[in-house]
Amino acid sequence: QVQLVESGGGLVQAGGSLRLSCACSGGTFSVYHMGWFRRAPGKERELVAAIAWTDGKPYYVDSVKGRFTISRDNDKNTVYLQMNSLKPEETDVYYCNGVLWPFAETAKGTFGSWGKGTQVTVST
Repeated sequence: QVQLVESGGGLVQAGGSLRLSCACSGGTFSVYHMGWFRRAPGKERELVAAIAWTDGKPYYVDSVKGRFTISRDNDKNTVYLQMNSLKPEETDVYYCNGVLWPFAETAKGTFGSWGKGTQVTVST
């Protein structure tokens, strides 16, 4: 079973930056499309960014384009999310998971479980 451990969250002022990491174990990371999701309390989890295993092509939801960058290191079984120019409304718990192609904001995680996520808090 794939296990996911997210890290890198924290408290940052609006306009600041954070780099999230997600370590993946228990599977063949290099052949998974991977994504970052977020879910504010009372809302459905949404895909924020994804990266294909085939060519590394990224996908971003419109609201983060130009500010977030997803990347992966297959040697380290890790996917990253660089978040710049953060906004208070992006305060949330961020999770990683596998994701199916084609990527879309409503995409679901493909692994049977989720990690604990990492809390991102953006203050005004």
